Amino acid sequence: MWFVTLLLLILILGIIILVHEFGHFITAKKSGVHIYEFSIGMGPIIHTKKGRDGIDYNIRAFPIGGFVSMAGEVYEDDGKIKPEKFLCNKRWYQRLMILAAGVFNNFVMAFLFLFFIALIWNPTPVSPILGEIESSSAAEEAGLKEGDKILEINNKKVSSWDVAQIYLYYKSDSGVYDFKVLRNDEELNISVTPKTVKEEEEERKVFGFKIKANEEKGFLASIKYAWQKFWTIIQSMMVTLGGLFTGKLSITALSGPVGMYQVVGESVKYGLSQMMYLVALLSINVGFLNILPFPAFDGGRIFFMIIEKIKGSKINPKLENTMNNIGFILLMLLMVYITFQDIIKLF
Repeated sequence: MWFVTLLLLILILGIIILVHEFGHFITAKKSGVHIYEFSIGMGPIIHTKKGRDGIDYNIRAFPIGGFVSMAGEVYEDDGKIKPEKFLCNKRWYQRLMILAAGVFNNFVMAFLFLFFIALIWNPTPVSPILGEIESSSAAEEAGLKEGDKILEINNKKVSSWDVAQIYLYYKSDSGVYDFKVLRNDEELNISVTPKTVKEEEEERKVFGFKIKANEEKGFLASIKYAWQKFWTIIQSMMVTLGGLFTGKLSITALSGPVGMYQVVGESVKYGLSQMMYLVALLSINVGFLNILPFPAFDGGRIFFMIIEKIKGSKINPKLENTMNNIGFILLMLLMVYITFQDIIKLF
């Protein structure tokens, strides 16, 4: 079973990376940028093929990323290439489209997956309305009732279940979570002290309520669901970042390849719909992270372009290249640390 799970993880990551890098690739090619290499994965090459277009198409050993190597990504780097084929010499809007195309592809793929999930199955609803309240649970003892709509948790506005789940995962110094709920057009404040359950050397908080089942079905309802779910996932990622910066969430809450392997293993148990949701979730994750204004990410390079547009001249290419290299090294160090933490959790 572990081997099947590993293959599924590699397949999922491969598809997401392929979709992302293909966005850069096809947009650059259509814009007339010279491309040296199209690679899925990082590290040593395990398979390569020279295309009729002269591009090296490679599969590399580690499925944790990919890249499209283009001429003149920061400055003119090859005397054999015509100046008009360098990325750095393309018009501003063309460079912007090429850099943003990977994120765009990831978001479109995620939206389509969410749409088909809603169309075929009955997905988890977006609105944070409580379903069944478990008997003798913390939620019941505190006074929460089925049909309550969560408005706030610990004075933080809640717009969806995705966001609510992040706030429930936040640390609470007092151990108490203050809910503001809407019940029969009346706003109520209810304090809940979750019960603690110990599982495999870890403790988790148990509130004791379920999510209200989704009742909307059909083509238009599926489009609505996909659109709403897409944005609530984005919001939950922003809330997660906020929690990391404020210390409400530990960096150990993040997962690397080992953590994702475990998630894939759990998702397999729940069937195709859960696997499709996982692909959509990871695809949005990849797109969201890549659009952040951090060096080495697509968003970091777009950020440099925006500065360039504002100041009316290009940023020093050597400075930009140095910043991107530093950013890449920091990302690799973070990945190693998260992976190490994932391994520790296994023992």
